Order: sequence, then C-alpha cells, then structure tokens
Amino acid sequence: MYKKREKIYPREVHGMFARLRVLGVFALLGPYYLLPWIQWNGRQSVLFDLPARKFHIFGLTFWPQDFFYLAVLLIVAALSLFFFTALAGRLWCGYACPQTVWTEVFLWIERKVEGNRNQQIKLDKSEWSSQKALRKGTKHLLWILFSLWTGFTFVGYFTPIRELAHSVATFSTGPWETFWILFYSLATYGNAGWLREQVCLYMCPYARFQSAMFDKDTLIISYDEKRGEPRGGRKRGVDPAEVNLGDCIDCKQCVQVCPTGIDIRDGLQYQCIGCAACIDICDEVMEKMGYEKGLIRYTTEHAMKGNKTHILRPRVIFYALVLLTLISGLMYSILTRVPLELDIIRDRNGLYRENSEGLIENVYTLKVVNMDEKPHHYTISATGLKDLTIQGAENVNVDSGKVADVVVKLATDPRNIPAVSNKIEFHIQAEDNPELKQDQTARFLGPRK
Repeated sequence: MYKKREKIYPREVHGMFARLRVLGVFALLGPYYLLPWIQWNGRQSVLFDLPARKFHIFGLTFWPQDFFYLAVLLIVAALSLFFFTALAGRLWCGYACPQTVWTEVFLWIERKVEGNRNQQIKLDKSEWSSQKALRKGTKHLLWILFSLWTGFTFVGYFTPIRELAHSVATFSTGPWETFWILFYSLATYGNAGWLREQVCLYMCPYARFQSAMFDKDTLIISYDEKRGEPRGGRKRGVDPAEVNLGDCIDCKQCVQVCPTGIDIRDGLQYQCIGCAACIDICDEVMEKMGYEKGLIRYTTEHAMKGNKTHILRPRVIFYALVLLTLISGLMYSILTRVPLELDIIRDRNGLYRENSEGLIENVYTLKVVNMDEKPHHYTISATGLKDLTIQGAENVNVDSGKVADVVVKLATDPRNIPAVSNKIEFHIQAEDNPELKQDQTARFLGPRK
C-alpha cells in the first residue's frame, strides 16, 4: 500500500488496435473541442445555459421539466456499460474512457518532446542540465496549455464560448468561470500527466466490480499459455519444437507497451484496461519470428479450453433488448415532444359549491409551462360533462420559459353530473400553432344523488 510508485514508460506500438485507439481519440475529442464553436440556427450548437435554465442541443431546447430525459440517458449509459462489458470486456476503458483518451494525447506530446521509451528512461536517469530542463519544461508547458484549452472548452459548454473567449482575452472572466476553467485544467493535467495508471488501478471503482459482469464467454485479452510455454529466447526462424520451447521468446515487449505495467502472461488481472497494445506488439514479434500470430489475442475462457463460445447468451440478449427498448422509447419521446406542459391543481378548500344560478362549480389552478423558444397565446377549454362552461381566464399569454398560473372555474347543471366524481379533460392550444397543444385529465366533484 505504501510502496513508492514506479513510473511506467509505455512503449509506442503500431497495429490495428493502436489505430483504433487513435481513431477513438479523434472521434471523441474532435467533437468535444469543436461543437461549442459550431453555430446552429444562430445559436451555439450545444449550450447548457444554467442561468436561463435552457439546455440547447442543436435544434432542441430542453428545460428543467425535461429532467426525465437525463435520467433515461444515465440508465442507457449504465446498461450500455454492462452490455459491452459482458460482450467484450473493458472496451470502455481501453478506447473511450476520458482517462484513456486524454492520456493518449499526453503520451503523444511526451514522446514528441522527450523521445521514445528508452530515451525517456535515459533522460530521467541523467543529471539535471539545461538540455534536460528545456525538454521537461517544454513538455509540461505543452501539457498545461492543452489542459487550459480543455478547461476553457468545458466552461464553453455553459457560457457561450465566443463570449468566454473574449472574456479570457481581456482577463474579465467571472469568479465561477475562472474557478471551473482552472479546476478542469488541473484535473486534466493531474490525471493524464501525473496519475495516469493510478486512476485506473486505485481511483476508478469499475476495475473492482468488472469481474461481476464477466463470464466464460466474455471476450478478454489472453495469453495462450499452452502455445507459449515454456518461454525462452532463440534466433529468428528457429522452430520452437527443435529447442523444446513454446512460441513466447520472453522479449517482455508486451509488458513494456502496457499502460498499467502488468504482464498479461500472468493471466487475467483487474489492472488490464483492455487496450490491446500487447496484442499489437506480440503479433509484430510473431511476424518477425516467422510464427503464427495470436499468441496474445482477444478470446474467451471457453475458447482457451477448446470449448464453443456462445456470443448470444441470456444476459447479452437481455441487455440488448432493454437497451433497444429504452433508446427507441427515448428517441420517439424526443421526436414527438411538445414544448408545452399543463399541470392541474384542484382547489382543496372545498369539494364543490353551488353558485347563485344553481350551477355546481369546481375551482382549478392551471400551471401552463411554455417550453418553446418564443411566447404564445393559448386558448383553454374543458370537456367531459354536458354543458360544461369555463369561467375565468379562457386565454393566457405565456412568455418563453415561463410558468403561468391560471385560476378557472368549471360549472354545469347538477342534472348533468352523473356521479360524485367525474372525469373531465382540459385542453390548451396555441393560437398561432395548432400542433402546440396539450390535454390533461382532472376530476369534477358534485353532490350525491
């Protein structure tokens, strides 16, 4: 627990999985840095305007009343993690986790400034000199600049980024903007530059409970012990059988490329983030030796033992069906969403009352929420009982993002009331947009017969 950390120098590797990781970096960081600068209908494409309580995502505007969508998105994210983990292990950790993605960028900067793995080790062991100070200073300066740009972009999702850029350029940012830029910059610099694998090993809870989502049919990165053992060095092109050795030449390059510093030949370990760097480097070594690739590969425990792997199994099918249902329902709800909400609160001071004309009255408070981008004039009506009339405000103006409280009275002849409690329906519709409407049920109470 108190052992001093030994710095890990991951060796650069090339191959199919390395290219996929680079693709992941561009696919994830590209939109992150570019989206705030893209305009959509004269507005920032993605902007979470907390003071105005508006959340703009391209052509859609969400309000605090739409918190339901965020809850569903979080459930979808959790189930997606379970689904992909059960199917193919730690794909999230190896290719999409922010810690992995930003660390890839920091490692790239480090290699450009300090050189390859051996050059970095040599530089760290050397005495301090002007050359060493220049290299170290340049690396950290680039890390800090990249981290500040990351923090600036993060705040740009909450404050219009063009306004934020002007504020930063004139040193006039507000206290909260300054705090979050520096905080997120420090988090990026510390996690990707200094902590790196320690975040995965000690701080991330996922590493601890991932095994609960694995089974013998889960794709994992494994070393083929039967084929590789016993290990030993030999000249290129030598048949392993002639020297009574396995295919593993014990070059330890699979350890050198591992960002968490483990030896995959020791078996499945919670420290493995599934980046597949060891697969790329081992395939490269096998090719040079003239041996078959795949000594380290994506496989399953069943496959390693010669049994059949079952990709479609109950837990995978269950996760897939639930995800498909949730995503389909979410998309349908968003596409058919009406930016208008109607809540009805019945007056509880009296069940009902009889007015001077002998009609039975019920009093309601209607809360009309306009979630559209412009104000609207709404018409209110009610149905459900014969000759049901509405008294009070039959029309209401509601500004964008505002809530209007409208008190209305519904009245009808006692002879038109068949029961003590009767179902009625309120209707509200914008005069300038017939599609902007909502219906809400309520109860109309009357005397006992």
